[in-house]
This record gives sequence, structure tokens and C-alpha cells, in this order.
Amino acid sequence: YIPLTCSGKLVFAYKTSESAIISYTAGSLLIGVEDMIARAWDSNPRVIKFPRKHQKSSSANGLRRQKRDWVIPPINVPENSRGPFPQMLVRIRSDQDLEKGIRYSITGAGADQPPIDVYNIDPVHGKMFVTRPLDREERASYHLRAHAVDMNGNKVESPIDLYIYVIDMNDNRPEFQNQVYNGSVAEGSKPGTLVMQVTANDSDDDTTANGMVRYRILSQTPHMPIPNMFTINSETGDIFTMAAGLDREKVSQYIIIVQATDMEGNLNFGLSNTATALISVTDINDNPPELTARTFSGEVPENRVNVVVANLTVIDRDQPHSPNWAAQYRIASGDPQGHFLIRTNPVNNDGMVTVVKPVDYEQNRAFMLTVIVSNKAPLASGIQSSLQSSAGVTISVQDINESPVFPTNPKSIRFEEGVPAGTTLTVFAAQDPDLFIQQTVRYSKLSDPANWLRINRTNGQITTMAVLDRESVYVRNNIYEATFLAADNGSPPASGTGTLQIHLIDVNDNAPVMMPKEAQVCERANPRSKVNITASDADADPHVGPFVFELPSYPPSVRRNWTVSRISGDYAQLRLRIPYLDAEVYDVPIIVSDSGNPPLSNRSIIKVKVCPCDDNGDCTTTGAVAAAGLGTGAIIAILICIIILLILVLVFVMWMKRREKERQSKPLLIDPEDDVRDNILKYDEEGGGEEDQDYDLSQLQQPESVEHIISKPVGVRRVDERPIIAESQYPVRHSLPHPGDIGDFINDGLRAADNDPTAPPYDSLLVFDYEGSGSTAGSVSSLNSSSSGDQDYDYLNDWGPRFKKLADLYGGGDDD
Repeated sequence: YIPLTCSGKLVFAYKTSESAIISYTAGSLLIGVEDMIARAWDSNPRVIKFPRKHQKSSSANGLRRQKRDWVIPPINVPENSRGPFPQMLVRIRSDQDLEKGIRYSITGAGADQPPIDVYNIDPVHGKMFVTRPLDREERASYHLRAHAVDMNGNKVESPIDLYIYVIDMNDNRPEFQNQVYNGSVAEGSKPGTLVMQVTANDSDDDTTANGMVRYRILSQTPHMPIPNMFTINSETGDIFTMAAGLDREKVSQYIIIVQATDMEGNLNFGLSNTATALISVTDINDNPPELTARTFSGEVPENRVNVVVANLTVIDRDQPHSPNWAAQYRIASGDPQGHFLIRTNPVNNDGMVTVVKPVDYEQNRAFMLTVIVSNKAPLASGIQSSLQSSAGVTISVQDINESPVFPTNPKSIRFEEGVPAGTTLTVFAAQDPDLFIQQTVRYSKLSDPANWLRINRTNGQITTMAVLDRESVYVRNNIYEATFLAADNGSPPASGTGTLQIHLIDVNDNAPVMMPKEAQVCERANPRSKVNITASDADADPHVGPFVFELPSYPPSVRRNWTVSRISGDYAQLRLRIPYLDAEVYDVPIIVSDSGNPPLSNRSIIKVKVCPCDDNGDCTTTGAVAAAGLGTGAIIAILICIIILLILVLVFVMWMKRREKERQSKPLLIDPEDDVRDNILKYDEEGGGEEDQDYDLSQLQQPESVEHIISKPVGVRRVDERPIIAESQYPVRHSLPHPGDIGDFINDGLRAADNDPTAPPYDSLLVFDYEGSGSTAGSVSSLNSSSSGDQDYDYLNDWGPRFKKLADLYGGGDDD
């Protein structure tokens, strides 16, 4: 091999058997070299011989040394060749082709494997061809094997490896990954700040100039503040700021056109492509908010809250609805008690001065506020607050007619219950807050559940109208509440309410009441025959228990038969004093006294049922009846009443049976005057509702003729036609027939009615409404009877005179 230098490229050349010089480069060749290679292939194709083994004897031990084989260099083929095809690449030859016939073949990807038939070989002469243009971007190299066999298919030479490399040509433009790139940079950024990166790929060989891409900026829109605000790294595609002066309030977005060119950016030989970079300038808080005026004013009615009294307008040139734009208001001075609060309107950023605590005209007629506005986000570094970030706000208070106010509400007083009517309890007066207006206050009662109190209309003095009772249902927890109204004569009038709470002190005005009211004991004294009694008192401590229970001295039988013993302060036991007492109900009086000062007593009656008891101390059934107060005479009277009632029931049953027998023995035919079966009873016609009035009574009437029926309007559906023939004669019933003839009489009447054509129901003429001009089913007049004509209709003669006409039509034998 002979190394050469051609146009700065390292070239290797070797001599073929035909003494032609073939050269190829280690990298990509210039166009002139590629043309030279193509012409060399066309005129003097390269010959590749199968390697031969040369052996040499050794003088020492008789061993043979093998000579090193030739190394076959790769075959370089330029892509996108214009042909003509097939185009010869090399010639493969065996040294044995002079001795015998040789057949050549190639195998591998590109020959007999996909992609198939890219290369082929002349089997006789060994010339190898490429059949179509190659594309390095599809396949950059091929590995084939060349074979040589004799005419019988026997291998003559060992296969040799052929490596074919496709030489790259600049046939692909750089392609950007995106046609539009989006980036952002903060306003006020310093020069050299990285903004974004654009990337373009070239399918050509990136180890050669064909695939080396360089970037540059073609244009910038707008050209503010200078046309070259950005620069780009030609190799990496990184875009940087080039100059200061980015201001979002002036330019919010830049449009950059970026060009990518291969051949290391050579515009004469390289291919180019473009993309768009959109650079948004993001906002920073470089503009403080500024109030539109130095002073603002407003007014508010006194005692009003949650009302907007003034509206503060502000200007901020930062991005709307961002923390750099959103305003915050603060009251610096003039409102020490916190009557006002400034809320921010999220839509327009205005400040709404709102009353959150009622103001009083009599205390403050006006407020002078100092307001400072700022942003939610802090100002950017180096930005100072504006002098217009503060302003004064004057708020005037409007006087209105205020309601009278009770100084103490609710007002509590203490009184003993039972004070008489007309007693003065207190003065419940209200004050008018309107100090600068002379007005008169009048009082009235608004709520007095028990109607115990009265209030003076002019001075508010409260007196009683009835006796105050702590035990009343209107008193809760010893407190009685009443509500009063105080109204002035202002314009418009105003009123206020006040509540008076009267704490009633208890006095001993309720005597105790004994419980229970009823009990029962055994007629014989025993330890379990006792009654536990107690008492209740509506008063409160100390006017209740402990209670004192005692029996009165009159009548004497009470203390003789009964005794009361104390169990505790509130309970006692009542039991028999004597060993035995007759079973009966006894009214036992007991005197109960409370512990009040002075104590109150009450004589109470307890009904005690004395009855016989079983071993368990419970009253027996007989004893319970006796204890209920029923003596022997009463029991006898009850039994007599029961017997009388049973006799009456028995008499009634016997009378009913006798009446039934008389009815069965009475003859069937009775006097005609007593027979009501043939009588027509006429009753008043009540009629139906409004929806039951539309009916035609003519359907129930027997017509005299057919003509007036036919002339009736639509709706008359049926006309009964009575035959005009002599009426049949029915059998005459004797006045007093024998009871045995009643069956014959009924059968004769039945036969007469069946053979009477004049008896209802009559043959009817049915009138139907018109229901259309025709039917899609067609006429049925052509249908014949399915009868074969052999049917016998003589049985119609046996059906009576009503079917005589039908029997004449179908019966009677053969007719013409």
C-alpha cells in the first residue's frame, strides 16, 4: 500500500494486476476524488484474488512454515450514485481458473439475504456489481462472502470476506426537533442569562462536515430596545440574553427565527433549515402600586356595619391578577378602635373601605384615615416604593334616629311571692342615645305571660296587677320574665326592648299533700300489712320537709283502728292497731304538716282496702271483691239480674222459632190484596251526579211506531218493534185455587209465555252510526257457506213459534 495525500485527506493506493492505481480515503472524499474513484471502477475494475498458501521447508526439523495471507482492504461505494446500473465494483478471481472451470458466488446481507439483490456477481468471470443507488442513512456497510467452486460444485477456494462501506454525501438537511420552541426570561435579566435551547439533528455522518450543524439567529421581532437582544451558541443551540433592557411592560414577547446549517455552517455548500423560538418576558415586581388620588372621601350612617363607605382606586403596571399586581391596603393611622377595614376587589384591584364596627355620631362625627397600599409580592431588588403609595381618606358619620336603650338589659330584681296588687316593683326606664335631639320616650308592655305587671307610659314605673305566685307555670327556676318596649317620637320613630327578670322569693303558702290516695292491707295485722305514705309540697326549702304525719282525734275510730309511725323526714307507715278488721274500704284521714315558718297543715284522706290475704300477704280474689265494697245483698242482686237477662233471651229465641213455624204453615197463595209480588212501587228518582245525567230514557220505553224512532238523532242505538198480531191468551187463575194446583198453573203460564210472540223481549232494529266508506279487507259477500247442503234444519220446528220463520227458510225438505 502506498500512502498519498490528496486535498488534505489521507489516501491509500495499491496496484492491481492491470497496473491501475485505485485509491480510497479513510473518511469522506471530496467530490473530485469520488468522481475519480467512479471513473477508475468503470475503466479498470479492481481484481481480488483468493489468497494462496505458500510453504517453505525447515532445515532443522523438516517442519514447513506457512506464508502470511493477504489482507483484503474494504470496498468504498459512494451513496446516491447516478449509475448506470448495474455498476461494477470489483472482480474476484481464483488462480485455478486457468486449469479448470470456476463458478463464483457471493452470500450475505445485500446478496442472498435482505436487502436482497443489492449486489450480484457474474458467476463465470467473477465481476461483482451494485444494482441500485445506495443510501448510507439506511445502511452504512455490508459484509459479504465470496465463494469459488468447480463445475461439479466442489469448493475450490476458501471463502473470502468482503467489507463494503457506503461513502456519505451531504444529502440531508438539519431537522429541528420542534418547529416552535417556547422559552421565557425574567424582565430586567442581565446579559448572558440562559433563556432556552434549540436542537437540530442531521441524518448525515456526524463525524464528517456533512453532519456537523451550526446555529445562528436570522431575525428578532420586535427590534426593541435593540435588534440584537439575544445571541445563540452556534454549536449547542443555547440562546442567551445579549443586552440589558428587557421590560415586560414594553415588550412581553419576542419572536426569534433560528437557522441550522450543516457543513459546519458553510452557507455555500451546506443545507439549512429554520425554526421559531417564542421568548416570553416574565413579570417581576418592578412597578409599585400607585393610588390615583392623594385624598379620598366617604360617609357612613351611624350604627351600620358591613357597608362600603369609600372606594380607593390604584394603578399597577405589572401583570394583572398576579402577586406582583394584587394590592394590599393598610390603615396606618386614624382608626385606633378598628371601626374600618379595607378589602381588595379581586377584579379591578380597588380598595373598599368597609365598616366592621358600628360608629357613633355622638362620639365621632368624622374620621381621618391614612392608607398605605402595597403588593402581595415584595418589590424587586433595587425598586423603591412610590410616593403615591399612600393617601388620606376622610369619612363623615351621618346622624340617624337611634332606638332608646335600657341601661341594664336584662334587669333583675328580687321580691317575695304573694305581694298584693298595686305594689311598685321598680322603675324600668330607657335612655335616648340622640343627645342632640330632644325627643320623648313612651313605654308599653310587650310580653307579660301571666298578666301580672303594669308599666307607666311616661316614666317606666312597674307595678303589680295581681298577686305574684312562685309556683305558677309561668315561673321558670324561680324567675318570672316580662318584656317592655320603649319608643321615641323621632322621624322615623325608633324603639327598643328591655327584659325585666323578677326573682321570686318563696314563702310558705302551700300546704303539703299526702300520697298515695289509695292502698290496701290485710284484715289481720301482720308485719307485712302496712302502707308507706309520703307528702309533696309545691314550696321550696326550707318550707317543705321533714313532714309530720298524725291521725286526727275525731272520729275516735281512726285512732282506735289505725296507727302512724315515722320512717324518715318525708316518709311514714300506716298500719292496723287492732289484730283484725273487717274486709271493707275505709277512708282514713291523716293530717300532714310541713316545716315552714309558720308550718302549714293539710287533712288528707287515703282509701284503704282491707281484704283477706293469702300466706304471701296478697289479697285473695274473694277478698278483693269484698274489699271493693260489695256485700252479700249486692252479690245476690247481681245474680238476679243475670238470671232475668237469660230468661229474656230464651223467650226471644222461642218467639222467633214459633214465627218461623207459622210462616211455613201459611198457604202460598194468599189474598190478592196481601200479595205484593205484582205491585209496582214507584219511588222518587234521586238521580246520579253531573256525569250521570246524559242518558236516553227512550231506550226503556215501548215505541208506538217506527217512524218517530228513525227520525231521532244519532245516539239512539236500539228500537224494539212489537209484532202487530193478536195477543195470546194466558190461563185464568181462580181466586182461591187449591194449593196442589199451583204447579200446574205455573207450568201453563210458562208455556203460554214461551209461545207468545207479542211478549217482550221483541225483535230489535239496531241502528248503527256510519263508520267509513270501505274496508281494506275487501268484501265478504262472495264467501260461500262451508256447509255441504246435507245439514238437517228440521229441529228448528221444535223450537216454537219464534223460530217458525227460520224453520220455513231452511227446513221442510227439498224446495225449488
